[in-house]
Amino acid sequence: MGTYILRRLILMIPTLIGITFLVFMLVALSPGGVGASLRAAGGSMQSDSGSADIQQAYLEDRYGLDDPVVMQYLRWLHRVSPIKFGQRGQELPNGEVIATPRAVKEPPAWQWFVDKLPEPPLATLDVAAVPSEAEKRDRLFRAANSVYAGARQKLIAERTRLEIALGTFATATGRGDIVDHTGKPDLGALVNVKPDLTRAEGEPVAAQWTKTLAAYENAIKAHAELTAIYDATLFPQVGVAVIPGVLSLARPDLGQSFTRGRPVIDLITTALPVTLMLNLIAFPIIYLIAVPFGMLAAVKKDGWQDTVLGGLFVALWSIPTVWAGVMFLGYLCSKQYLQLFPTGGIGSKDNADMLFLPVIGVDGFERGFALDALWHVALPVFCLVYGGFAILSKQTRAAMLENFSADYVRTAKAKGVAGRDVIFQHVFRNSLLPLITMFATIFPAMLAGSVVIERIFSVPGMGSLVIEAINLRDREVLLANTLIIAAVNLLALLLADILYAMCDPRISYK
Repeated sequence: MGTYILRRLILMIPTLIGITFLVFMLVALSPGGVGASLRAAGGSMQSDSGSADIQQAYLEDRYGLDDPVVMQYLRWLHRVSPIKFGQRGQELPNGEVIATPRAVKEPPAWQWFVDKLPEPPLATLDVAAVPSEAEKRDRLFRAANSVYAGARQKLIAERTRLEIALGTFATATGRGDIVDHTGKPDLGALVNVKPDLTRAEGEPVAAQWTKTLAAYENAIKAHAELTAIYDATLFPQVGVAVIPGVLSLARPDLGQSFTRGRPVIDLITTALPVTLMLNLIAFPIIYLIAVPFGMLAAVKKDGWQDTVLGGLFVALWSIPTVWAGVMFLGYLCSKQYLQLFPTGGIGSKDNADMLFLPVIGVDGFERGFALDALWHVALPVFCLVYGGFAILSKQTRAAMLENFSADYVRTAKAKGVAGRDVIFQHVFRNSLLPLITMFATIFPAMLAGSVVIERIFSVPGMGSLVIEAINLRDREVLLANTLIIAAVNLLALLLADILYAMCDPRISYK
C-alpha cells in the first residue's frame, strides 16, 4: 500500500503540470490575451498617460507578457513550485516576498542613434549606514522600489512613443511592409534598415529618442539603487538553501491578481472559508437524508415507500437551480411578498457586534451571530442539497439491490442471521464502494464552489471568485484555483482508492 501511495503521489506532479499548462495556454492564446478585460476597463494598473498602447506595454513589462508563452508558463511554474533555482527571495516585514529586480529593457532601435548604451551607474547605498530596524529598512526598500517603478513606467511610455514614431518613419520612407496594423514596426527588421534621419520625417524620431534616452538613464540608475538594496540582503531570506545561490526550497508563491492588485493567496483565503461553510453544511445533509432513504427504498422495493421517495427526489432533481434560486429571491426574500430571508450575503452588516448565541435582551429577541449566519445561508444551502438527493439515493438503492441478490446474502438468511444484521453488516457495507466513488467526485466541489448559487445569492465564495477571474482573464487567480482544485481532485481519487481497500478486503494494491 505504501509503495502504491508513493507512486500515485509522484505521478500527480506531471498530471498537475499538464493540467495547469493546458489552462495557461487557453488563457494566454485566447482573443485579447491575458488582462484583455483589464485593459478594456482601464484597470487598476493604468499608466499615467492613459494611452492604451502604453498600458499594454506596462502590463507586458510588469508581468512578462511579451516573453514567449512557454517561458511565461515556466516562470509561473518556478514561482509556485517549492523547488527554487537561483538567488533566494527575501521576505518583507508584511510577509511579501521580493525577488531580484527585473532588468531594464533596452530602447528599440538604439543602434540607429548611438554605438553604445550608457552603463548602469554605481549605486550610492552605504550598507554601513542602513538602519537596523526592520520598519526603517522596509521604508528604504519601498522608497527605492517606488522610484524604480516610476522611472520604469516613464521609460515604457517613452519607449512606446518611440516605437510609434519609428513605425511612422518607416511607412513614410517606403518601408511600410515592416509595420503592423497597430503602427508599430518589426524591431528586428528595423535594426537592419539604413535610416536617413536628416529628412523631415526623421525629426520627430530624433526628438523622441532624446526623451527615451533620458528616461532610460533614469531607469537604469533607479534599477542600480534598488538592486544594491536587494543584494545587501537587508531582509530575511525565504526557504532553505540546498546549494547556495543555485537551489533552494521555499513555500509556493501564487502571485498577484491582475485585476485587484492583491496576493492571490489572500483572495483565496478570504473566499474559501465561505464556500467551505456552505458545503460543510450541505453535503452532510445530502448524505444524512439520501443514504437512509435510499436504503429504505431498496428494502421496500416496489412498495409505496420506494415509489413516493423515488418520485419526490426525481421531481426535486428536475427543478433547475437557477429557477429555484430566482423564485426564492422573488417570493421568500422580496419585500413585496413574504420577506422571510435576506436577499444575499452570509451575514448582516452588524453581525460583528452580535453575541454568538441568540438572546432575549431589553430590545427583544436578538438572533446572535450563529443564528444570523444560518438565516443568511439557509436558501443557498437548500439550493445546494435538493438536487443531490435523487442521485445519491438512487445510487444507494441500486447498489443495495445488487447485493441483495448476491449468494452471500442468501446464505446469511439461510443461516438465520437477523434481517437487520443482513442489511447493515452485509448488504450496506458491500454497497459502500459506489458511495465512496461519488464522495471522491463531490469532495473537490467543496473547494470549487457553486458558481450559479453564489452568484444568485451574492455569496462571496470561490465560485464567484473563479467566474470573475474568467471574465477578466485574471491569469494568476485562474491558475491558482486550477492548481488547487486539480490537486484536491487527485488526492480525493487517491483517498477513494484507500477507502476501497479498507471497506473491501478483496481489494489490494500490493
